[in-house]
Amino acid sequence: MKKSLIIASIALSIFACGSSPQQTTKTENTVSVDPTVYGNSITSDELKELLYTFASDEFEGRDTGSKGQKMAVEFLKDQYIALGVPSPLSNGSYFQNVPLLNQKSPETDITVNGVTFENYTDFVTAGAASTQTITASDIVYAGYGIEAENYSSYTGLDVKDKIVLIKAGEPKNADGTYVTSGSKEDTKWSVGRQALSSKREVAKTKGAKVLLVMDEAYLKMVSNFMQAAAKSGRDSRIGLKDKQDAMVQVLISDKVGKAILADIQTNEKSKNLATNLEIKVTSNSEDVNSENVLAFIKGSEKPDEILVLSAHLDHEGIKDGEIYNGADDDGSGTVALLEIAEAFKLAKDAGHGPKRSILFLHVTGEEKGLLGSSYYTDVEPIFPLENTIANLNIDMIGRIDPKREGDRNYVYLIGSDKLSTDLHKVSEEANKKYANVTLDYTFNDENDPNRFYYRSDHYNFAKNNVPVIFYFNGTHDDYHRPSDTPDKIEYDLLENRTKLVFYTAWELANRKDRIIVDKISQ
Repeated sequence: MKKSLIIASIALSIFACGSSPQQTTKTENTVSVDPTVYGNSITSDELKELLYTFASDEFEGRDTGSKGQKMAVEFLKDQYIALGVPSPLSNGSYFQNVPLLNQKSPETDITVNGVTFENYTDFVTAGAASTQTITASDIVYAGYGIEAENYSSYTGLDVKDKIVLIKAGEPKNADGTYVTSGSKEDTKWSVGRQALSSKREVAKTKGAKVLLVMDEAYLKMVSNFMQAAAKSGRDSRIGLKDKQDAMVQVLISDKVGKAILADIQTNEKSKNLATNLEIKVTSNSEDVNSENVLAFIKGSEKPDEILVLSAHLDHEGIKDGEIYNGADDDGSGTVALLEIAEAFKLAKDAGHGPKRSILFLHVTGEEKGLLGSSYYTDVEPIFPLENTIANLNIDMIGRIDPKREGDRNYVYLIGSDKLSTDLHKVSEEANKKYANVTLDYTFNDENDPNRFYYRSDHYNFAKNNVPVIFYFNGTHDDYHRPSDTPDKIEYDLLENRTKLVFYTAWELANRKDRIIVDKISQ
């Protein structure tokens, strides 16, 4: 890329000094710049060269926090340095640290009156536990653990920073109806997983640090699965450190529940807990260090208004000895961002930089739950979200959906009309004027069962009322498989789609008025 940048810069400086009718059209008060002069610097050859490196075996699938992911962020930093596109961070680093936690099931030992209970038979544990020892004096019994309009198990109880013991089910009235609903039908408080989730949320809201739930039926359902997951190492989950579920949840059998409180099945108010009780919880969770990569072109006229272009840099890593290269997902979006940055830098060097600022945001942890973009929007936005005019997110634009084999020059657009009529209009007009790619809105349908609108990094901007467009080629047989490799990419389509994003960004960054948000986030 560096060599082509030098050659293109020389050529464009000649255009800038001359009077090429292709580049500018003079009116009485303004000079309109032809963006195709810069858009044509986006080529399939350069995209291919970049992607064969970024999605190579050397990068080991770019799993979040892994050696390969570290190589990926260094590669991106080096590309931006070569382009001369600076970091927006005050320390000059291109890296925004994203603190993560690999949450693993803690080790738990339960002993009551000298009897030691067996993990996966008598109990299972989940949550990002801190290492601690629990005794009977730490526990508050809260009956069914329900907080509803017509009933509360927590009346008169202070459970903040305490261990809460509850049981399965929901009390009934004398006529057999549930006390919270007045109905004989099952409610959210009375059945399996849904009931546990509802009761857990109540305990968290009340400030509990540990929740002991006696639910024999649900324990039998999940214990074998959780034991197998622990043995295979699949019982861990990476998430944002300050958003992980810090409350420990211990699902216990009737046997354990009765040992802690003899009349637990019949009594909602008893405080006669076992005096000789010890629960040891040992944390297995680990800190994970990962990074977003940020580069920035400052606007010439409205620098405080920010257009964010994003793509995720991570993929699935190595599984069962096979490398998941992630060439399409999302190597294609990553290299597209680099080429778009080059085009805008050429324009800036020629004196035609964007009026509004552009942030190139490569996010980590998308495959783990949109973590890098969530950190940027919800924890540490480098630029205020109220100053962010839009987010154009690129996630998989290098392949063909098998359903579109007969009409390959297309891209799926998702979200363009969800928050801003202006954004949708600009997108349509930019495509018609410069790119002529077929814009397919199949997955933009509110009833789309795939729910792609909620499944990539743009959604973290959209939920904060920032208008978004998600560029996507659809899934294919190599999606999330080791066979998603650079040789499968349709580089001419990758070029066309990248140019489309560039031209849309150009219009958004240079139009007179900021696009208006005229709809409500969904």
